[in-house]
Amino acid sequence: MATVTLDEIEALSVAALTRYGAAPWVAAEVARAVRRAEETGNVICGLYYLESYCLQLASGRVKGDVEPVVTRPRPASVKADAKFGFAQAAFARALPEAIAAAKENGTASLAVAHAHTCTSLGYFTEQIAAAGLVGIGFTNASPVVAPPGGNKAVIGTNPMAMTVPGADAPVMHFDFSTSAVALGKITMAKAAGESIPLGWAVDAEGQPTTDPEAALKGALVSAGGYKGWGFGLMGEVMAAAMTGSVNSLDVGGLKLADGPPHGLGQFYLLLDPGTYTDAFDARVARVVEAVAEQPGARIPGASRAEATVVQVADELWSKLSQLA
Repeated sequence: MATVTLDEIEALSVAALTRYGAAPWVAAEVARAVRRAEETGNVICGLYYLESYCLQLASGRVKGDVEPVVTRPRPASVKADAKFGFAQAAFARALPEAIAAAKENGTASLAVAHAHTCTSLGYFTEQIAAAGLVGIGFTNASPVVAPPGGNKAVIGTNPMAMTVPGADAPVMHFDFSTSAVALGKITMAKAAGESIPLGWAVDAEGQPTTDPEAALKGALVSAGGYKGWGFGLMGEVMAAAMTGSVNSLDVGGLKLADGPPHGLGQFYLLLDPGTYTDAFDARVARVVEAVAEQPGARIPGASRAEATVVQVADELWSKLSQLA
């Protein structure tokens, strides 16, 4: 394993993305997201994705030099058309306008349309919270989740995220797929020659399986059965329908080097905690304190471990260094 610093990760990511055609400012935004994923231990959304970014830049599946178009169709509604570029870049261009809209109106929404996969959705909601606003986000992805009782994928892992601001840091932060597990965990299990737990996926006949290869030929299942399926459908409506982006059904594998652009959507709600009451902080604190009184329990995102150096597999670091 190679021991690397976050600065090294960010610098390597910028170099690789720029070499493969990303504009410097776009490369910087994507590299910042890669760094943050590694910093918080979210390895599936970090360096694990960098090679596919580069290959897709080379093939034209993602546009690395487009300027997102930011508009405000209504006073509290902001839209960023990513133009088939990176979601990180489109969000960065639109965020100041969305924050302004939320502070003017109390609540606002930000629709990011026609974007490459955003990978870690919570990366975006925590930026909203850094402005003192509650951030809620939705996105969709390539189809990997079958409906309960089915065997054919209809929606993506369709995560949702929420970050609640605090005085110095978020008091609550969660980011999770509405499937039982992220697809990357199954691909990583296959690569490692490991089995997967029952309840993660079904095979091509719709039968539960512990074989990652059979799971990849079948479909994931929703977390919590029908309840998770409902949340996944909610994400589909918000990310695809509200933004005018593609349905999960119409997106090829997110890491495939070639093919049409992803064209995915993300949808964010930005809420000013002081819009309706001055008791927001007290009500949140009440819950936080009740959880803290119970040994072993914690609020999601509380006391997240953040690394300054990370361990990266030698083969992966060598491959990415060559790309850069």
